[in-house]
Amino acid sequence: MDVRLTAEQQQLRQAAAALADDLGPGSVADLDDADRLARLEKAVDATGFRTLRSDGASGVEVAIVAEEFARGLVDVPFIGPVLADDLSRRLGRDWSAADPQHDSVDLTKALAGTVESPAELGDLDADEVARWRALALTVTCADLVGAARGTHTLAVEYAKVREQYGATIGSYQAVGHMLADALALIEGSISVLRHAAWAVDELPAAEAVEAAKVAKIYCARAALTVCETSIQVHGGIGNTWECLAHVYLRRVLVATETWPVKLEELTIGLS
Repeated sequence: MDVRLTAEQQQLRQAAAALADDLGPGSVADLDDADRLARLEKAVDATGFRTLRSDGASGVEVAIVAEEFARGLVDVPFIGPVLADDLSRRLGRDWSAADPQHDSVDLTKALAGTVESPAELGDLDADEVARWRALALTVTCADLVGAARGTHTLAVEYAKVREQYGATIGSYQAVGHMLADALALIEGSISVLRHAAWAVDELPAAEAVEAAKVAKIYCARAALTVCETSIQVHGGIGNTWECLAHVYLRRVLVATETWPVKLEELTIGLS
């Protein structure tokens, strides 16, 4: 396995990141900006990101987009539609996820339209079902990693400007160590995510599912810790509605509970 991204994959990352940076919410208030949401929906639809699998994209490439969208808190459906696209490709016929509107702790609608156990899976053989589930787990892992990256950046930028006792809080070792530990968790998450994303198409189906389960457990634990660190670095403001840190935390909680994995499910064990 070569963990390096190809030139085309780097370009895909840059395109997804640019879209997220341009049209993703820059504040909690932006979540209610109907005009921004309409422009974001139009842009995501026009890029073809939701039909990556039927266009021949790999699991790695789907994960790249999901990660960047989570980092930028892209708040239109992506995971549900891209998994529906993958299922349609496997079925050889059209199948689209519903887009239910319901209350959720996720303010970014990251998993809107996601169907965890579509009835149509019964029309596939066991290998195809396993590969679809491996992709589903992997995409939620990518969402976790992206959200962790986003909230870590938020905390780092805040630590650079927030002053206490005549110095920026980022200059204090206690804060710097917390942010460094969080970054180490993110780097570990990127490694297990990249392996799981590669495994979707390259390893036997059972091994791909196992890799995705390992990644889900690790990434969920790491992302929650990074979110908690971000809120702590922000201090009092981190517990307010106006701070974006809680939006990242909400997104992480929802991604964790979608296709949840328990430690005892693993055959290799993970401590």
